[in-house]
Amino acid sequence: MNIESYKLGKELDSFNYQQVQNEILAILEKGCSAVIDMTACTYISSTGLRVLLYSKKVAATKGLKLYLVGIGDEVNDIMNVTGFNSFFDIFSTMEEFRDRVGS
Repeated sequence: MNIESYKLGKELDSFNYQQVQNEILAILEKGCSAVIDMTACTYISSTGLRVLLYSKKVAATKGLKLYLVGIGDEVNDIMNVTGFNSFFDIFSTMEEFRDRVGS
């Protein structure tokens, strides 16, 4: 399975969601699963959560996967409260991801 990584910036919100979504979808359009490195991300809005969920749905329709790595405490709290953490395969570090998934 081909997997490409995408590194999020500090925030994923209504100001940058379209660019982030387009870049993730470009990975999926190439037939690659995507691992989203969220180590730098300290804030995610409801719009950002929708980007992740939509990207996961697109990946699933193509038989691909979307993985999340390095979610910080602030973003983790948001994902726990909204229940979004249950929708994704989440790893603490890229090393953990590589050990468990490969690539």
